[in-house]
Amino acid sequence: MNKAKAVIPISSIESKIYSFRGQRVMLDRDLAELYGVTTKRLNEQVKRNLDRFPADFMFRLTVHEAESLRSQFATSSDSHGGRRYPPYVFTEHGALMLASVLNSRRAVETSIFVVRAFIKMREIVSVHKELARKLSELERRVIGHDEDIMTLMRAIKRLIHTPSPPQRRIGFK
Repeated sequence: MNKAKAVIPISSIESKIYSFRGQRVMLDRDLAELYGVTTKRLNEQVKRNLDRFPADFMFRLTVHEAESLRSQFATSSDSHGGRRYPPYVFTEHGALMLASVLNSRRAVETSIFVVRAFIKMREIVSVHKELARKLSELERRVIGHDEDIMTLMRAIKRLIHTPSPPQRRIGFK
């Protein structure tokens, strides 16, 4: 395989990572495309090696989850040649296991890029969590400062509106 075909932009893989049931996953058809095999062949290899794919590596989407994907991508319906069964999705570990099951050079090379994409997504999520935590902390601090500022403003208003004692006039009446 030449170097031009071996390099897969991580951004193109990132766009194929979805979130289902609280896990980051890739669809069987996307992995098949990346690994250079048909979806049918990929799923055949999975069925032949089911013991390598526990529930935390791979699961089949529900009909409802598959429908949400179908409407998102505007893919064909079942009556017009679409898939008859909901797709399998693979977690990061499942995608790696696929490379060993498919046992092709391209699958092994591509699995490296897939893992890097999952790692980058994990880093992005952790950065967002850190930002959310800092914003919450800042919000908590500001709420405390609001009360102090309001107390200060009331004190300033009292000073401004407090009538000054009458001054004695100097001079003749």
